[in-house]
Amino acid sequence: MPLLSKVKTMQALHLMSEMFPDAKGELNAKNPFELLIAVTLSAQTTDVAVNKVTPALFKAYPTPEKLAMAQTDDIIELIKTIGLYRNKAKNIKAAAQMLLDEFEGQVPKTHEELEMLPGVGRKTANVVLGDAFGIPGIAVDTHVQRVSKRLRIAKLDASVKEVELALMKRVPEELWVKAHHTIILFGRYHCTARKPKCEECPLLELCADGKQRMKEKKKA
Repeated sequence: MPLLSKVKTMQALHLMSEMFPDAKGELNAKNPFELLIAVTLSAQTTDVAVNKVTPALFKAYPTPEKLAMAQTDDIIELIKTIGLYRNKAKNIKAAAQMLLDEFEGQVPKTHEELEMLPGVGRKTANVVLGDAFGIPGIAVDTHVQRVSKRLRIAKLDASVKEVELALMKRVPEELWVKAHHTIILFGRYHCTARKPKCEECPLLELCADGKQRMKEKKKA
């Protein structure tokens, strides 16, 4: 099955934007350091869950210096309601120390430097660069992967990097940050993993997966 063209990808993005006109990140953070920590904590858990633990965490440890000096068990106590909390506690403490040792306490502004930090992969780096510094990038999480594959913007067996490249080819650079937030919200609240709302989806005519689902539903 052919992949969605650049024109049709932009049509799909426009329709998603009409559904979620104010799309932006849903993690609460007041500065690049807080955003870095929040995004690191959000791996394999929800933004809602992260937003419940970060107020107390940031109150206790508002700077890299304070977080680096914290006892791991004390960090764990504050974040234990989210997934993988033990590993994440170690990572954010170590990341804070690396910010002090390597980057003068400042969150770096390149992929290479960000990905040196414990617990920070390409997706986290893209979110931090885009939301904290306005540096274009497309962060591919589970929602972006799912929506991109269902629409055939990327192949069904595409890797995370291949999905990112497929979107970068089809979406103008100045729209990358906004586009990734729009697709995330569309995937989180409409094109969900288990029960996508195909019947009421304005993108149905553009969506190979959705059209197939509707055909199967009619047969049943």
